[in-house]
Formats: sequence, structure tokens, C-alpha cells
Amino acid sequence: MNNFRFQIILRTLLLFLLLFSSSYFFQNSNFFLGILFLIAALIPVYLIIAYSELSNKELIKFLKGINYSDFTQNITINNLGASFIKLANEMNQVLEKFKTLSFEKEENIKYLQTVVEHVNIGLITFNSKGEIGLINKGAKKILRISYLKNIIDLDKQIIGFGEFLFQIQPNRKSTYKFSYDGESIQLMIFGTEFRLKEQNLKLISLYNIQSELDEKEIEAWQKLIRVLTHEIMNSITPISSLATTADSLIKNSPDYHSEKEWIKDIVQALKIIQKRSEGLGSFVNKFRDISKIPKPNFQTINVSELFFRIRLLTEPIISDTEINISFSIKPENLEIIGDPDLIEQVFINLINNSVQALSETKNPVINVTAEIDEKSGAVFKVKDNGIGISENVIDRIFVPFFTTKQEGSGIGLSISQTIIKAHNGNIWVESSTNSTTTFSIRL
Repeated sequence: MNNFRFQIILRTLLLFLLLFSSSYFFQNSNFFLGILFLIAALIPVYLIIAYSELSNKELIKFLKGINYSDFTQNITINNLGASFIKLANEMNQVLEKFKTLSFEKEENIKYLQTVVEHVNIGLITFNSKGEIGLINKGAKKILRISYLKNIIDLDKQIIGFGEFLFQIQPNRKSTYKFSYDGESIQLMIFGTEFRLKEQNLKLISLYNIQSELDEKEIEAWQKLIRVLTHEIMNSITPISSLATTADSLIKNSPDYHSEKEWIKDIVQALKIIQKRSEGLGSFVNKFRDISKIPKPNFQTINVSELFFRIRLLTEPIISDTEINISFSIKPENLEIIGDPDLIEQVFINLINNSVQALSETKNPVINVTAEIDEKSGAVFKVKDNGIGISENVIDRIFVPFFTTKQEGSGIGLSISQTIIKAHNGNIWVESSTNSTTTFSIRL
């Protein structure tokens, strides 16, 4: 027989027995025993209620566990029969399933958080008031911030950008270009809207496409240069060869030693053709310098040792001037990953440009620095107090063969940019006429 039913029946029979006894004594005018047995009847009433509530206590425990997401509870209903043991087992199985689902949910949340934090794309969510719900590391790195409470607060960092993101239309791609500490940044932006917890939220994705644009521009220049060098050399070679042959034929001619004017004119013309061909050949070789930058041989570079070598390499061009050049590293044990030969070439180009810009400056100074920017990595700067760069020129200084110098080739800065881009870095300049000029490199 079911133990729970047996216990209830037993307590009920005891209750009826006590009530019957109390009634018997009242009928026989024995009020004392009648009252005594009536009071005693309260005992089985209490036992019936307490015993029947044993399962309710475990049920309340079970429901509280679900309500407060405490799935470590263990439901035990003993001495109540097989049906209650089965009920307890079912409750424990339900709690175990909830526990498994909760664990899987936490694992999925951790997985999504890890993915969101490690993607290069910046992600920001905010509500209709602009209050930030989520901002990942990618967004913080792109925007150079460590904390953001409201999307409009971005206007303090980049004028108008917070309002632009707040007003952006969903499911549409946009671009936004701005300058941060002189570095040009162009973002591809996509916005979408969704509803969560009865709130309308907007999700913004940010991707810095400036490096891709620069790479495409460099690639386009290199392709153009390869085509031009091929076509020009195909034309120069036969012209130079024919000029040399014609010059040889005239020199072997009986009329060569005569005083005829037309002979002299032809010889002079051939010399000009040969010289011009050599000049064009030299010019084409400079084209090739840009289009044939070797791939970086990446290795760990100690910046202190790098600066020491650069100081030695640039000493010949500094020693004959009054320029005061200084090198600074913070921290002193700073290391980067890159090709030391190519990186040296970049710094030599930049320092050489500074030397030329300081030719007419009193108390000329060049400061070469390296430091860690916690938001974006190692930053190098070459700063001089020379003549500066005018606004109408500064946007073109990295264009191949663009130069403002009479004897300049216009390839030094272009090669430097190509090298830095090959290191997945960025190079930019801040300057104005008759002001300091600072070339910055981020690696």
C-alpha cells in the first residue's frame, strides 16, 4: 500500500477515534474527559496537515530553484511512497536539464563575447536615448577611446561624429572621414535596428578602410609603373642602340675629320640623343625602385639597437651641418616586429628630408622618438623645426615622383609609405608653412 496514503488514513482514524471518544464522554456528562479528548484530537489534525505538506515544501524548494536560477538543489521526498519518489526524481531531472541549459547559455554568451571582443570590426549598440549598451575593443581601438557612456559623447572626440551615428539610417552603408592627431581615417559604417527587452536598439559596425584604400592606391601606382617602365624601356633601348650605331658609322666615315658643318651637327645631335636616352634610362630605374620593394623579412627588432644603427648611418649627412639630432625611446626596452633593413631605410629617408628642410633654419633640431600607445601600438615620430609643408602640397607628398625640390626624385616618401604599408602600419605627416613638421609612423 502507498506509504503516504497509509499514513494519512492512520492519522485520520486516530482523529475520528479521539472525536468519537470526546463525543461519548460529553453524552455521559463527563465534560473533563470530553474536553481532554477534543484537545487531543488536535494532534492528529496537526500531523495530517504537516505530513501532507512535506511534498509541498519540496515543491516550493523546486519552484524557488527555478525562479532564482539555482539549479544545484536536490529534491528528496522520503517515506511517502513510490509515487512521491518518482515525483522527486522527475523534479531533479527537470533541474538537471535547466542546469545544462544554463551552462550551455553561459558558454554561448562567453563565446559570443570572445568573438565580439576579438573581431577587427568595431561594434556599438545604443538605445533611443543614445545610451551605450555594448562597445567592443575593435570600436575602442578605431575611435581611440577607453570608455563611452553615450553615443553623442563622441562629438567631444570627433566633431559631429556622435550625431552622425545617432542619426544613421538602418540597413544602409555610409562612409565617414576624419583626422585624428594628423592621421587620416576613413570608416565604412553600417547600421541596423532591433528590439530587445522592450527597447529599440541600434547596432553600428565600424571598419577602418583607410589602409585598404592606401594599399589599393599603392598597388595601382605599382601596376602603372611596371607598364610604363616596360613600354619606355622598349622604346629607349632601340633609340640608344641606333644612336650609338650611327655615331660609330659617322666616326668611321671619310668625311668625319672634314670641317663640314653638317657632320658636326649630326655628331652633336647623336650625342644629345645618347645622353637623353641615358637620362631616361636612369629615370626608369627610379620607377623600378618603387615597384620592386622586397617583401619584409619579419623579425623582432630592439628599437634601441635600431636607433643606434640609424644614428651611425645618418651621421655622414648630419656631421657637416649644425643640426642637433636626438633619439628618445619609451620604454627603453621597446621591441617591434618588422624588417630592420626596410625600417632603417624609412628613417634614413625621413631624416634626410628633415636635413634638407633645415638648410636655412637657425638652431636646427631633429627629434626622433619612439613610444607605446596603449590604444594602437608603437608610434615613431621624426620632427624638425624646418620650413614646413604648405597645405596645398601636404596631401600629395606620398604620390610617386611628386617633389618640391629642384633635384629631388619624388620617390623617397612613396617608398617609405610602401614599406610601412607592407608592415601593416600607417605613416602620416603634420605640418604647415614655416612651422614644425612631424612624420608619424604607427606599427
